[in-house]
Amino acid sequence: MEKNLSSEVKAELNKILRNRIMIMDGATGTMIQQHNLTEDDYRGGKDGRFVSFSAPKGERELFLKGNNELLSLTQPEIIKKIHEDYLDAGADIIETNTFGANSIAQDDYYMPHLIHEMNFESARLAKEAAKKFSTPEKPRFVAGAIGPTPKTASISPDVNDPGARNVDFDQLVSSYKEQTKSLIEGGVDIILVETVFDTLNCKAALFAIDQVFEENSQKLPLMISGTVTDASGRILSGQTVSAFWNSIRHAKPLTIGLNCALGAALMRPYAEELSRIADTNICIYPNAGLPNPMSDTGFDEKPHDTSELLKEFADSGFVNIAGGCCGTTPDHIKAIANQLENVQPRKLPTQEVFTRLAGLEPLSIKEDTLFINVGERTNVTGSKAFARLIIEEKFEEAVSVARQQVENGAQVIDINMDEGMLDSLNAMKYFLNLIASEPDIARIPIMIDSSKWEVIEAGLKCVQGKAIVNSISIKEGEEEFLKHAQLCRSFGAAIIVMAFDEKGQADTYERKTEICKRAYDILTQKLDFPPEDIIFDPNIFAVATGIEEHNNYAVDFINATKWIRGNLPYAKISGGVSNVSFSF
Repeated sequence: MEKNLSSEVKAELNKILRNRIMIMDGATGTMIQQHNLTEDDYRGGKDGRFVSFSAPKGERELFLKGNNELLSLTQPEIIKKIHEDYLDAGADIIETNTFGANSIAQDDYYMPHLIHEMNFESARLAKEAAKKFSTPEKPRFVAGAIGPTPKTASISPDVNDPGARNVDFDQLVSSYKEQTKSLIEGGVDIILVETVFDTLNCKAALFAIDQVFEENSQKLPLMISGTVTDASGRILSGQTVSAFWNSIRHAKPLTIGLNCALGAALMRPYAEELSRIADTNICIYPNAGLPNPMSDTGFDEKPHDTSELLKEFADSGFVNIAGGCCGTTPDHIKAIANQLENVQPRKLPTQEVFTRLAGLEPLSIKEDTLFINVGERTNVTGSKAFARLIIEEKFEEAVSVARQQVENGAQVIDINMDEGMLDSLNAMKYFLNLIASEPDIARIPIMIDSSKWEVIEAGLKCVQGKAIVNSISIKEGEEEFLKHAQLCRSFGAAIIVMAFDEKGQADTYERKTEICKRAYDILTQKLDFPPEDIIFDPNIFAVATGIEEHNNYAVDFINATKWIRGNLPYAKISGGVSNVSFSF
């Protein structure tokens, strides 16, 4: 159960968002720059706490200037004044000074031991400022800012080894959990995962936040904001805006949106796209145009320019929350607040229910969608040639098998490494990392296929898109089934559910329908699992075996499929058609 406080905040935010466009603050970094702080200032002055802080002996000379998150400890009055200036300009929501207050980013300054204090104090400072300006008519809120970390889980740091990574999912989860806990302890009202340039980093943050919420029995409103890096319309790790939304919508955020990288003018088509496809509030806070090192703030757009552009967004029905990112100041926020004061907020659309998957690009499976082809030649149990390549560690050739599958029309690619001679878990991770570096393959969704749960989980930690898990079942009982389904949900994956229970595999129409109905009810009623993300496999068995009790296999499968379609709303059906050939 959620604590009353978080429920009240969520209800209050939703009430406000139904009635008006809310205003976010602007850039903290831009305002810090205007103070022209020195190395001594960052260390806390001549007698400051960090005046003698240095790198370990034998390491490089350490400069703390530029570690803006440290200023919450060494120059708290400056940070608090920045918050107050934005609140005075009309901001409803201010962000904590914690964009890089995670252990991975702070490791560059040898300061990961300060994570709790940085986040707690930053939250406390922002909360004090918000309370000072809050009124019953205009309450103010604090969003705990969680940045992307300087390391990416989807992109190799080594051009000679596309399967290498300098950070993994578990490391990110650990870092984000520590930050989230500290922000909540400091009193934030909202958690904001922002400036997402790699969806896998974002999914790790969402996974960590979900765990913290579960442990604290407190679920704060969640905001997510991605960053389109150029005119290609993709984030840095390659996903389109629609694929990004498909990959993280399982988190059910209060807002989804875009910030940074582009000014509003170039951001417009992507804001429009998000507004069209998302069934939640949209938050847009662009830079003040493109960077210009000759400008005082590093950006060209004046308050009038940025606010005019966001006014056009609002008039077009794109936004529920608007603010500013790099280069914006309290003057920008004041102009935005004035321009949007009397504009109606975007109305949340009612979206059609259908299966939404994603690689680098989205894949929609609707009622009128034809067969979806799953390429299975990247399955060591079904392809001796592929198995040989993996066992002999000829990964470059193995990647070419995946590429051929996509070129030949596969819309999803199934990857299975269950072979006795393989370290299945590490083979799955390395192969998924390799194909993540191949846009022509990674553009389609991945089906992670294994009979071993630990291999499936390892695979899920490597995929930035919305994957399919193949498979889970009630074979080991309801408790294990629920545990695996909940984890799939936390990773944002769809699931194939085998018609298999404690008594064994379903081989008749009655058994197929009974098990599928039971699994559907468990998932939708006990977990609130999205029915459109459930894919049943009612078991295609070999036909024409000559054995009398097998004579009804084909018709039982067809009839069970018809029954599922008619009785389990939005669920999909998968069948391994190759099984039919095993008897011929």
